[in-house]
Amino acid sequence: MARFLVTGGAGYVGSHVVLALLDDGHEVVVFDNLRTGHRAAVPEAASFVLGDIADIPKLDSLLAHGPWDGVLHFAALSLVGESMQHPMLYMSANAGYGYGLIDACVRHGIKRFVFSSTANLFGAAGEGPIDEDTPIDPGSPYGESKYMVERALHWADRIYGLRSACLRYFNAAGADPAGRAGEDHRPETHLIPLVIDAALGRRPALTLFGQDYPTPDGTCIRDYVHVSDLARAHLAVLPLLNERSVVFNVGTGRGNSNREIIDAVGRVSGLEVPWQGGARRAGDPASLVASPTRLMQATGWAPEFTDIDRIVQTAFAWRKTHPEGYGG
Repeated sequence: MARFLVTGGAGYVGSHVVLALLDDGHEVVVFDNLRTGHRAAVPEAASFVLGDIADIPKLDSLLAHGPWDGVLHFAALSLVGESMQHPMLYMSANAGYGYGLIDACVRHGIKRFVFSSTANLFGAAGEGPIDEDTPIDPGSPYGESKYMVERALHWADRIYGLRSACLRYFNAAGADPAGRAGEDHRPETHLIPLVIDAALGRRPALTLFGQDYPTPDGTCIRDYVHVSDLARAHLAVLPLLNERSVVFNVGTGRGNSNREIIDAVGRVSGLEVPWQGGARRAGDPASLVASPTRLMQATGWAPEFTDIDRIVQTAFAWRKTHPEGYGG
């Protein structure tokens, strides 16, 4: 059994990684400020510490109570559109506080660090699939802030020997198949839960941002990777960090357009999805599809949920049983 600290472990992806770590028999401590996460998303088997990664003295106090087998870092501001409106906020929060966390890990002798990065590093990379050699050209201040943390981790390895895995993933989607966790953003910004809520009549007609992209149906294409598959990827890279730092793109290798997501929700739910067209949203590339080949070759990881209907089924089941999310 190993012991891990998960920052942002009360959030969407972080909480599913916590479940995967616990399922694997590890001890987990969650550190989260609950600004966007939910206390109810933290399983009883995990310890919880309320705190902000900006609070270096509190981080130091927590990390001093080792030993730790690694830190998995998810705590961040994560809205592309918001970052286009408040770029300096994203730079200072994601990059600046990330630097503080990395420095604290170095001070306390932590040797392994897994970082939740983003596919937004690649901006308008084209139709894809996007591999790790694709030129970095962040599509927003959010993507830029994540890349700044990646560069800090590069130097923390070279200078201090802190081994890191930077996982650049695309659109996390779905919910724990056993119904233990799901998606509950406030406000919700991810497409699949928004489409589900529109189908259930829980929100007005959905607005699709942009229908004139250079894609087959004119709407954006994204690589939707199931959140439980994503969680397994975070665990799969840990053994590699005993020898070296790594950078991987994570996804399914195929994309679905916004219109295809609407159709999938309609099929799964048996309901009509009301929607309307809207203008493009700043910072949104036409297509982001990952090539996960290097991750698969290095770790043996492979996505289990490769069909969009299966991903939507888990999200729909969670929403049906948790109509108020974690507040119900």
